[in-house]
Amino acid sequence: MTAPGASVPPPPVSLAASGARYAGLLGAVLLAVAGYLGGALPDAPLGATPASIWRTPDGPATLSCWLIGTVLLVGAWWSLREGAPSTRWAYVTAGLWALPLLVAPPLGSRDVYSYACQGWTYAHGVDPYTVGVAAAGCPWLDTVAPIWRDTPAPYGPVFVLLAALAVGLGGGLTGTIVALRVIAVAGLLLAALCLPALARAAGVPAGLVAGVPARRGVSAGLVAGVPARRAVWLALAGPLVGVHLVAGAHNDAVMLGLLLCGLLVVVRRPGRPAALLLAGALLGLAVTVKASAVVVVPFAVLAGMPDQYTVRALLRHGAWLTGGLLAALLVTSAVSGLGFGWVGGLTHSGDSEQWTSPPTAVGFVVDYAGALVGRDPQAVPLVRAVALLLLVGVLLLLWWRAWLVLRGLNEAASSEVRCSGVGCSGVAGPEVAARVKASPGVASPGVVSSGVVSSGVVSLEFACPEVGCPRVARSRVALHGAALALVATVVLSPVFHPWYATWPLALLALTAARTTWFVLPTAAAAFLALPDGTNLARVTKAPGALAMTALLLTVLVRTLRTARLRRQR
Repeated sequence: MTAPGASVPPPPVSLAASGARYAGLLGAVLLAVAGYLGGALPDAPLGATPASIWRTPDGPATLSCWLIGTVLLVGAWWSLREGAPSTRWAYVTAGLWALPLLVAPPLGSRDVYSYACQGWTYAHGVDPYTVGVAAAGCPWLDTVAPIWRDTPAPYGPVFVLLAALAVGLGGGLTGTIVALRVIAVAGLLLAALCLPALARAAGVPAGLVAGVPARRGVSAGLVAGVPARRAVWLALAGPLVGVHLVAGAHNDAVMLGLLLCGLLVVVRRPGRPAALLLAGALLGLAVTVKASAVVVVPFAVLAGMPDQYTVRALLRHGAWLTGGLLAALLVTSAVSGLGFGWVGGLTHSGDSEQWTSPPTAVGFVVDYAGALVGRDPQAVPLVRAVALLLLVGVLLLLWWRAWLVLRGLNEAASSEVRCSGVGCSGVAGPEVAARVKASPGVASPGVVSSGVVSSGVVSLEFACPEVGCPRVARSRVALHGAALALVATVVLSPVFHPWYATWPLALLALTAARTTWFVLPTAAAAFLALPDGTNLARVTKAPGALAMTALLLTVLVRTLRTARLRRQR
């Protein structure tokens, strides 16, 4: 029997886990081979299709290596979705899978060439927010996808500075691509450093992580390493990470590293002005890499509140964090000399139209329906605008529900509490029960293992790690709210690219009780982009739009049915 507080040794590595490790490594090697045969090389032909790729001399080998490699990598990642044998094992395996992709040509996208030209533009004294890379005279223009040649940079000043640094360090195009890949890997390493501590703060119950609910009357507990090994595996070993963040060098890696670092600071030092300022600055830097990170900020404020959830406390702690964020925005905009011109560049991020964005798919279907009756509704811009308004409403609702749950947990923790050696139990009234019950998807806020909510009374049985029951519960509620905010942003944005699915992945791995609902679409997204950057959504426009719309309707119907059943209970 293990003594209380002693570390639990990792379970032995099973044959299935070892098989998954080397199957995934073989998949990564095959993807690297596909990259050399027909990846997003500087001289690769633009506007290719699967048929035109197949007709090239290396086409069959390229597509075969890509398909088999992707299947192996996705299958290996999927097979351990409930957690790798240990955290260290997950780190080592993710690193092994990344090595072949680290030395491969750019894969799955040509965006890295856009980054290089935007960095060149800024390094040569031209404002990338007012002048496209074609007009700026970038010498590597032929490598950039035509859609991005005449559009301003849609990224914040921090990333423009990093891209210019890569140009200065790299000299030529190859050196610049290598430098941009090093920057992306640095972002991933920062995220990797933050994951274990965030996992401890989130406190996913062991029974839920293992996929087996804790037995009634027994606290779920926090088995050492269980949350971290799942979080590290899902966040770092995924196929989208290797292909798009490592090989593709997407700046999403830098955003995620800064985002997780800011959230770690706020959950480890809640209520402390210096920590809130630092967290706000880190989140501000994430926003000035990619503006989508801003949706996490309101939930970071909740995570930074140490005890009392009152409006006065919200304003006080929120002011410190917001101050750090605004300082980061002002300083980086001033240092770059570009001011806030980057805000206007954000409007061009939706220039491409693909059915992988649900609002765009719905717009396509409306246009197809109109064409059947001789009309041209031009519905895509309208549906996208409605989706953005809906996104604002969803974000407000998610924040409000998290606020209610946190207030309920705070009242439950301050109620009469009985403590025993391994856990605490308490009873709270109907109002608290309603608030605690109002957070579906989280692994039962408050680390509830055998808690019951019935007859207006909530009985909470907490597992008590060293940071304390209430703190773990509150951190997980806030982090899960941030994860769902990123999910909503990905789903309702005008554009979806496969690597966007990495935004909520780490936070969901840290906080969600079940994994299939977010791991499955992430796995499917790995098949959307061919090695040379050809997006299969471009050649499957009509069937893809119809399938996506049908999927949306199915999810909507099931969600409404589930909500009605809950109300009836």
